[in-house]
Amino acid sequence: MSIYLSIGTNQGDKKENIRKALCYLNDFCKILKISRFYRTKPYGYTNQKRFINFAIEVESNLTPVEFLKKCQSIEELLGRKRLIKWGPRTIDIDILFWNNEIINIKELNIPHYDLHNREFVLKPMLDIAPEFIHPIFRKSIVEMYQELKQK
Repeated sequence: MSIYLSIGTNQGDKKENIRKALCYLNDFCKILKISRFYRTKPYGYTNQKRFINFAIEVESNLTPVEFLKKCQSIEELLGRKRLIKWGPRTIDIDILFWNNEIINIKELNIPHYDLHNREFVLKPMLDIAPEFIHPIFRKSIVEMYQELKQK
C-alpha cells in the first residue's frame, strides 16, 4: 500500500520542523521514499516567507481518517496555527494519494483536490513516483507536471 504525502514548512527552524515531523510520522507509518527538498514560493497567500517542500511515500495500517488525525496532531505538536488560509505554518502535512483510492468524505478528500495546480507538490512527486497515475484524471505525475508547466 502506497500513501503519498506533501510536507511543507516556512516558519521557525525549518530543518528541525522537518526532522521532528519525520520522526513523528515514523511512529505510525513506514517511510519508504523521500524526495529532494525544494525552496518554493508561497501559494495562494503570497505575503509570507518561502517554503521548504518535499514529498514522501509511506505505508501504514491505519485507516485514512485515523492517518489524517495523526498528521493533524503532528501539525499541532509542532505549533501550526490555522489563522490565514494558505498562511504561514511550522509544518503542513497533506495526504495526496492513498493507493489508487478515491475518498470523498466530510473530513477528507483524496486525491488532494488541487495537487495538479501546485508545482511545489508535483515537482517533489517526480522524484519518488513519476509514473504514479492520478486515479481521477488518469494521468501520471509526469504528465500533470508537463501540463502545469505549459500553463
